[in-house]
Amino acid sequence: MKQNPQDILIDRYDYPLPQERIAAHPLSQRDACKLLVYRPGADPAEHVFAELPSLLPPHSTLVCNNTRVINARLRFHKDTGATIEIFCLEPAAPADYAENFARTASCEWTCLIGNSKRWKSGILTAEIEIDGTSRTLHAERMRAEGNSWVVRFSWDGGASFAEVISAAGEIPIPPYLNRSTEASDSTDYQTVYSHIDGSVAAPTAGLHFTPALLERLDSKGFSRLEVTLHVGAGTFQPVKSDAIGAHPMHSEFISVPAATIRRLAAICGHSPVIAVGTTSVRTLESLYHIGCMISTGQWQGEVPQWYPYADSHPRLDTGKALTAIADRLAEEGSDTLVADTRIIIAPGYDYKVVDGMVTNFHQPRSTLLLLVSAFIGDNNWRGVYDYALARDFRFLSYGDACLFIR
Repeated sequence: MKQNPQDILIDRYDYPLPQERIAAHPLSQRDACKLLVYRPGADPAEHVFAELPSLLPPHSTLVCNNTRVINARLRFHKDTGATIEIFCLEPAAPADYAENFARTASCEWTCLIGNSKRWKSGILTAEIEIDGTSRTLHAERMRAEGNSWVVRFSWDGGASFAEVISAAGEIPIPPYLNRSTEASDSTDYQTVYSHIDGSVAAPTAGLHFTPALLERLDSKGFSRLEVTLHVGAGTFQPVKSDAIGAHPMHSEFISVPAATIRRLAAICGHSPVIAVGTTSVRTLESLYHIGCMISTGQWQGEVPQWYPYADSHPRLDTGKALTAIADRLAEEGSDTLVADTRIIIAPGYDYKVVDGMVTNFHQPRSTLLLLVSAFIGDNNWRGVYDYALARDFRFLSYGDACLFIR
């Protein structure tokens, strides 16, 4: 009998990861990192990331996440000497990212608050400088939402919130790096093709690409498409329950142009689709399920966590599901799909869009490791990771990369 994915025990996806194997900084040359190449049924092989154009299947289309990491960590200092840290998670009012970043006087965000006991009431202020002009940023706690708070930011001078947060905040590097943010992270923790503000963590598989490497890929005839998934802080949340069925997946914003969806509908099953990063994987696979939900009249704006495994799932042809989205957008007069997704991809998942992925090495007991295991085979992930540990690969956000092809 096929195992219910909700019954999977997270202990099976644990492995020893010494702190010294976690890369604290990237290599000075992005595409000089190691690249582990693995195809199920073959042995892992060590390459260099710059070799990617010679390793991809012919006629591949790479799909990249163009999200840009914002300076989401803000620090305010009270007259008492206490430091209050506000970590911006997602826009609350207006909820649309673009509208929120365009605001010129005030906006609200859902935030985590560090040292919150020292901020029981009152409005925090910070002096910032934008284009040589000093301005005052105010922060006011509005209401609690679970473990987070909705914070209202207001400021003077007519600057956009995109400019305000860029001046006031800092890049929120992952906690497992065990260091403070450095000036170099402002560049190192962004992909060279990032241009849509919204993430609080980088789609790190894309960090290995350079403009020169992208040009080589283009010159060899590989196509590239862009999608947007704004990475939330939940990406670092470990699975704390014994079985993954009790783990709540965080919701993430995705945006995909209708033309991109049409293109994917045309090529799926005919030429390889290679996702750059697990965020692109989740976006692409979510598209399939969105199409199925549209076709059956179930679409309400978000892909539920366990929908891919439901007995009621129609299991449509991939091209038909993607076309259903494009047709719906055309009927609505929209050129872009905007949605949320909570899907969890775990062993037992049937990949519908992705034929290969470029990804980094992931934390033990993480949903991202489950995603990889579902792709390369539940009995294969440990051998791949053992190979990388034995050959001094560097792990996590600033570490080395993998290319998995099915």
